[in-house]
Amino acid sequence: MQLSKSQSLFERATKSLVGGVNSPVRAFNSVGGNPLFIERGEGIHIFDVDGNEYIDLIGSYGPLILGHAHPKVTAAVKAAVDKSFTYGATTLGEVEMAEMVKEAYPQLEKVRFVNSGTEAVLSTIRLARAYTGNNKIVKFAGCYHGHTDALLVAAGSGLMTMGIPSSAGVPEKAVNDTLIAQYNNIESVKELIANNKNEIAAIFIEPVAGNMGVVVPEMDFMKELRKVTEEANILLVIDEVMTGFRKKFGGAQDYFGIAADITCMGKVIGGGMPVGAYGGKAAIMDLVSPLGNVYQAGTLSGSPIAMACGLATLKELKNYDYDRADRLGKQIKTYLEDAAKENGITIQVNQFGLMVNPFFTAVEVKDFETASTCDTKLFGKFFWAMAESGLYIPPSQFETWFLPINITDAEMDVVGSRIKKAFRTMSGDNN
Repeated sequence: MQLSKSQSLFERATKSLVGGVNSPVRAFNSVGGNPLFIERGEGIHIFDVDGNEYIDLIGSYGPLILGHAHPKVTAAVKAAVDKSFTYGATTLGEVEMAEMVKEAYPQLEKVRFVNSGTEAVLSTIRLARAYTGNNKIVKFAGCYHGHTDALLVAAGSGLMTMGIPSSAGVPEKAVNDTLIAQYNNIESVKELIANNKNEIAAIFIEPVAGNMGVVVPEMDFMKELRKVTEEANILLVIDEVMTGFRKKFGGAQDYFGIAADITCMGKVIGGGMPVGAYGGKAAIMDLVSPLGNVYQAGTLSGSPIAMACGLATLKELKNYDYDRADRLGKQIKTYLEDAAKENGITIQVNQFGLMVNPFFTAVEVKDFETASTCDTKLFGKFFWAMAESGLYIPPSQFETWFLPINITDAEMDVVGSRIKKAFRTMSGDNN
C-alpha cells in the first residue's frame, strides 16, 4: 500500500529528529497512528501535506487565538521583518508591548519579556527565592509550568500522556524543595504551610488547570489560597500562560477576584512567535538585573518580530466581545455533551471561556486524581474519528482545546455537525 505524504515524512523525520518530532505530544503516542504533517493554515482551517482540510481547535496550543495568518497580524510581522530580525538592543515595540500587557493586567507594575513560558517560570522561581529569602516552592499535582527541573514533578499533560511520573535527568536535590499540594484542596495547602513554616518562597498555580485537561477550581478555593499566602508572607505566582485572554481581555485571576504577586504569561502575547513574560509589583521586579542582583538575560528576549506579532494580536483582541467568546466555549461543550449522549458514550466536559476539554470518564473532573480516571484508549478512537470528520484536536486526553475567538456562527454550525459525525463514527453508525 502506498504511504501517505504524512507517513513518508514521518519515516524521514525519525532519522534526524528525536522521535521524529520536536515536542512529545506531536508524536501521537497516546492516540496511535501516524502524526499528521501540516502544510499551511488559513483562518480557522489548516491543511495537511496530503491536502486534507481540518478546522483547527488547537491553535498551536494557544497562541493562535485569531486563527492562522490573520491579515493585520501578518502585516505587522512583515513590516517588522523588513526592518531586520533582531538588534540586541531595546526597541519601541518592547515598550508598547509592556504597556499593553499592563493595560490587560493592571496589577502589574513592571514586566520582563523572555522567550517562552518555561523561561518565565524558571526566572520567577529564582526571583521569588531572592525576594523572600526562602527556598521551598509549592506546586499542585497535575499542573504543568514548563520543563524546568524544580517543577517537573507531578506535572500535567505531557507526562500524563507519556505515562511518565517524572523526568529522567532531574536530580533529586532539584526537587527536594518542591512541595506538592492537591488542586482544589485548600486544606492540603494549609498543611504544607504549617509543616514548612517560614520556609516557602512561593506557591505556583494555573488559575484554571490546562495541562490535565481543563479543570476550573472552586471560587472559594482560589480566594482562600490568596488569603493564606498573604497571611504566611508567601508569594502567589499565577501561571497565565494558557489562561491569559481566554475569558476576558486580561487574566483568569480577574475572574476569581484576586491578584497574583507575580504573573507568568506566554502563548497569546506572542501571537504565534516564541515569547514569554513575567511581571508584578515594582518592589519585586526591581530585584531583577540590571536594577537588582537576580540575574536573568536573553539575547532574543523582546524580539522585535515577536513584539510586533504579539502587539498586533492584543490590539485585535481588544475589539472582541468576550461574552460571545464564553458563549462559543459553552456551545462547543453542548455540542460534545449532546453528541455523546445521542450515541451512548459517557463524557464529562469542562470549559473556561475559549478553553474546552472532554474527559472520557463518568467521574466529575476536578483534580489530577479524577482526571486520571479517563479512558485514554476511547479518547484515541475519538481523536481519529474527529480527524476523519475534519476537526483537528490535541492528540492527548489531557491537552486543552483552544478555540479561535473570531470563529463565525456559520463556522460553529460546521463544527457542531462534524462533532456529531465523529461520535456516530465511534458508535459504529456512519450514516
